[in-house]
Amino acid sequence: MKFTELAKSLKEGLSPVYLIEGEEAYFRDHAVDAIRKACAITQPVFNETRYEGERVKDDFSAFIAALNVLPFFDEKRLVRAYGLYPTEKEWDKFLKPYTENPCPTTVLLIVNDGKRANTADLRRKKGVTFVDCSRESEETLSRWLFSLMRGRGLSADSDAVSLMVRYCASNAARMRSETEKLAVLLGEGGRVTRAVIEEQVAKDAEYKIYELTQAAARGDGAAFFEIMEDMLTKGYDEHAVLAFLTSHYRTLFEVSETRGSDEAVAKALGIKQAYAVKKNRETISRLGKERVRDLYFRLYELSCGAKSGVYSKTGALSAAVGKIFFA
Repeated sequence: MKFTELAKSLKEGLSPVYLIEGEEAYFRDHAVDAIRKACAITQPVFNETRYEGERVKDDFSAFIAALNVLPFFDEKRLVRAYGLYPTEKEWDKFLKPYTENPCPTTVLLIVNDGKRANTADLRRKKGVTFVDCSRESEETLSRWLFSLMRGRGLSADSDAVSLMVRYCASNAARMRSETEKLAVLLGEGGRVTRAVIEEQVAKDAEYKIYELTQAAARGDGAAFFEIMEDMLTKGYDEHAVLAFLTSHYRTLFEVSETRGSDEAVAKALGIKQAYAVKKNRETISRLGKERVRDLYFRLYELSCGAKSGVYSKTGALSAAVGKIFFA
C-alpha cells in the first residue's frame, strides 16, 4: 500500500510484519509513528525494541527469539529493524518461518530506504505488509498537502498547493515544515493563495542554501558536508557557497545589533518575513553575539581574499568551514 493509505489500513487492524521502504524519509518516519500509535504501548521501556540491520544479521536466531518475547503490561510489543536486507537464504531460514507463524502480540517493522541488489525482495513476500514510502507523483502530493493544510486550519487554492509542491521539489518533509510556518503566519482559518506561496515559500535552490546555513548554525557537520557536497556537484562553486555562508552570518550579525520587534527589524533590514527574524534570533541566542560577530568578520575576510586572489577559492571555503565547526 502507499503511505497515504496506511491510516485507513490501521483503522482495520495491525499486521504482524511490516516493510516500510522508500527513499522519502518523511513518509518512513511517519509510517513508523502511525504504527507505534496504533500499538498503544504504555510501557515503551519494556515493549519497544530497535535493532540495526547489521546487528540482526550477526545473530538472526537471537533476533527471531526476541520477536517471540511476550509484552509486559501492554497488549503489543513493537520491534523495529532498520536497514535489514536479508539474502534469500536468510529469508528462507529465519524470516519466512516467522512470517508463517508470527507472535500474535508482536508487531515487527522492517524500515529500509530502498531495495538493494542481491537481497530478498521483501515487498513480494507472503506475510509482509509493504508500506511504499517512495517519492509520490505531484498529483498525489498535492492531495496530501491539501489535506495537511486543512488539518492545520488552513484553506488553500488548488494552484497554490501545486505551486508549493514544485517549490519544495516534492520533498514531503519540507512541505510539512512550510505548512507549519504558514499556519503561524496566517492563523486559524487563513487562506493559502498563489501569492502567499510566491511570497513566503522559498524555491528549492534557495532552500538548499537555507539548509546549509541552518546546519552550520546547529554545528551539524554531517548534514552540512552532505548538503555542501550536493551543491558543489550541482552547479555551485566554492565562491558561491562561501558567499551564501558569509551572507547568512552577516544577516545574523545585523539582527544581533538591531533592536526592536521582529516586524520592525525585518522592515529595517529588508528581510521579507518577521518569522525569519525570529528564527535568526533563536540562532543568535544559541551561538552568542560575540561568536556571530567573529564568524561574520572572518568569513567576510576570507570571501574578500578569495575574490582578490589572496586565497584560492577552495582554501577560503575550507578555512571558513574550519572556523564554523572547529574554531
